[in-house]
Amino acid sequence: MIHKSAIIDKSAKLDSNVNVGPFSIIGPEVEIESGTSIGSHVVIEGPTTIGKNNKFFSFSSIGGDPQDKKYNDEKTFLEIGDNNTIREGVTINRGTVQEHSKTIIGSKNLLMAYVHVAHDCIIEDDVVMVNNSAIAGCVRLERGVILGGFSLVHQFCNIGAFSFSAMGSAISKDVPAFVRVSGNPAKARGLNTTGISRLNLSKTVSHSLKEAYKILYLRKMSLESAKKEIIKKFDQIPEIDLLINSINISDRGIIR
Repeated sequence: MIHKSAIIDKSAKLDSNVNVGPFSIIGPEVEIESGTSIGSHVVIEGPTTIGKNNKFFSFSSIGGDPQDKKYNDEKTFLEIGDNNTIREGVTINRGTVQEHSKTIIGSKNLLMAYVHVAHDCIIEDDVVMVNNSAIAGCVRLERGVILGGFSLVHQFCNIGAFSFSAMGSAISKDVPAFVRVSGNPAKARGLNTTGISRLNLSKTVSHSLKEAYKILYLRKMSLESAKKEIIKKFDQIPEIDLLINSINISDRGIIR
């Protein structure tokens, strides 16, 4: 159902099973798949593609121009997957040609009220951004990340899978997978034990992650020595591979 007060550009492509609430505006070059619900007073600009069964709440602003002084009206993109919940006042910007030209939101993510996602960011799946958290340009949030309320992430940071930031964290370096951080500047405070427990990992894997954390953070080894020790002791454990990979891909250096 499309409310009579909604404004939808003639070039926009909406599945017949898309609902659009009152006073929402959907611009040109927007494509929305089946089952997605657009609340009242939502603005969606293109080029933007939105998958199935997403829910957008009032006053969210989706697919707007990037907040980058280099932007000069180039054609850039936003892609959103399936089963995401985008709460009130969320802003998601398109990419820039200087970077990826595309901002990507995966599937089954929860972006709570007043979250900001800047240009060229990549949010994978099952991510939670709590109210008023914000990520600057070119940030990547890997699968299962939780950003606490009012957390801020510096541009180009990589936040590793199943990591957790406490309320008000100011993150300016990369966060390894499974690590819990807090503070300004953010520092490692241990493993995300609650998140790990929700994964129903075996006792062996959970113990291996705890030991890997001790090697990485508590034994005062160099980063390279710590990595070698972890790989030597815990070879062929996928969760350890996630941890090591999140360190290996770091360009800004990890929080340590």
